[in-house]
Amino acid sequence: MTQSNQIDDDELFDTGDIYANRELVTVGYVPDENRIVGRQEEMRKVGQALGPGVEGGPPKNLIIYGKTGAGKSLVAKHVAQRAERRARDNGIHFVTCYVDCSNADTETRVAREMAFSIRDELSPSMEIPMNGIGAAEYYRYLWSLLDDQDVFVVILDEVDKLQEDDVLMQLSRAQESGKTDAHVGVLSVSNKIEYRDRLNKRIDSSLQDREHVFDPYDADELRSILNNRQDAFKDGVLEDGVIELTAALSAQEHGDARKAIDILQEAGELAVQENATTITETHVRAAKERAEINRFKELISGTTTHVKYTLRALALLTQDTRTDDTTAAEDWFRTNEIYAFYRDIVEHEGHNPLKKDSVYRILDEQSFLGITESRHTGGGKGQGSYLEHTLLTDPGIVLEAVADIQD
Repeated sequence: MTQSNQIDDDELFDTGDIYANRELVTVGYVPDENRIVGRQEEMRKVGQALGPGVEGGPPKNLIIYGKTGAGKSLVAKHVAQRAERRARDNGIHFVTCYVDCSNADTETRVAREMAFSIRDELSPSMEIPMNGIGAAEYYRYLWSLLDDQDVFVVILDEVDKLQEDDVLMQLSRAQESGKTDAHVGVLSVSNKIEYRDRLNKRIDSSLQDREHVFDPYDADELRSILNNRQDAFKDGVLEDGVIELTAALSAQEHGDARKAIDILQEAGELAVQENATTITETHVRAAKERAEINRFKELISGTTTHVKYTLRALALLTQDTRTDDTTAAEDWFRTNEIYAFYRDIVEHEGHNPLKKDSVYRILDEQSFLGITESRHTGGGKGQGSYLEHTLLTDPGIVLEAVADIQD
């Protein structure tokens, strides 16, 4: 007997009438040149750095700066891929690899990522231990894999997240120290324009790198980027005004193309969930909030519960003081204020609060990550100076993101 509630395969795996090619609106997608907007000069700069390697010579090191979503990683990956293809056309053995330092934040992890990446491309059958060995052993595997290569280029994305700079020293002096005969080039990508100032002088000298700053995208460029990806959706799915609204909302966020693509992709997912046949401006506005929550959750994933409690305290303080007449200048709070609020939250949850110095360090770390901003302010005659902090993300987004704090 056939059950009336049985679901056939077509219905079970139906993804709606929205997408034609989801890949075009995934952030990690590296598009063809004709889909890259407003970054021709930046591509030339990166191309000039890698140009010598295309002919079998030593590529130049380059540090790429810019705000999140300015196209830094996209351009670095795109140009490195093109350089690899052109070099091989010239008979040059040229390999590249990409490392996200927000995940691989130690020398051992970076060395392991490089070794596995090159192994997968050149010698998939080589066995390399995933655990139990240190950076030196992973380097040995890497240098061995590069024995027959002329040029090796590594992209270190979010390089400022590295806990130490030793990996930069190893890479910059690999050929000089006889570790490999391959020419080694490093493309370092950072949101922090002051990153180079933090480098050990010996490493800075060894890298001999150049720098290039990526400016944020303007609204017209963001609109072009989204127009170049609208074939991710089936014909007629995007209602009039959706691209323009998405670009305008993203332009308000410092010209963040990554956020623009996130919003458009999330709007599509909302339409699929609703069984809708079109994406509307209502979907876009809802998607903006959801995308911000998801990105903030990703940003603080892996942090301690006390980091989340501290952010909750600052978000609640901000929310409690905001009214229709409140200005941004009133959203700054002293460390003592934040700590008192944090302590009350933690104790209410039945836990032991950290000491104030520890919370101060947490706030300092969040400032470095761009979640908060800190400043020294004079306290008036006889009061000295003190630190104030403000939240750079909407407090509602923060509270939603930390709502599921786990012990």
